[in-house]
Amino acid sequence: MIRHFVFFTAQKDDDLIAIRDGLRLLTQIPHAKRLEIALNRKSDPTSKEVDVIVYGEFADDAALAAYKAHALYAESIRRVKPLREMRHAADYDAAQAFSTAADDV
Repeated sequence: MIRHFVFFTAQKDDDLIAIRDGLRLLTQIPHAKRLEIALNRKSDPTSKEVDVIVYGEFADDAALAAYKAHALYAESIRRVKPLREMRHAADYDAAQAFSTAADDV
């Protein structure tokens, strides 16, 4: 399974809801096993930069690629890109992740 994270900051605080709602389009794309869009709670006192988070789980790289190729993905980008300041994305294969100190390297 591929875990997909994307972090956004808004150019203006007034745009947070528009960014969140533009990203909510992504939840209509059928290729994700799970997809969540949320505003950052900003509860970490040393890291408050991120405003909006996208979290997704995909069966494999092909499912993630199909998600990114979907027309609603392009529409979400069209709506959100002019409002955002920063976007960082990270993906990893859950089968390659350590979940305990005893996991093999």
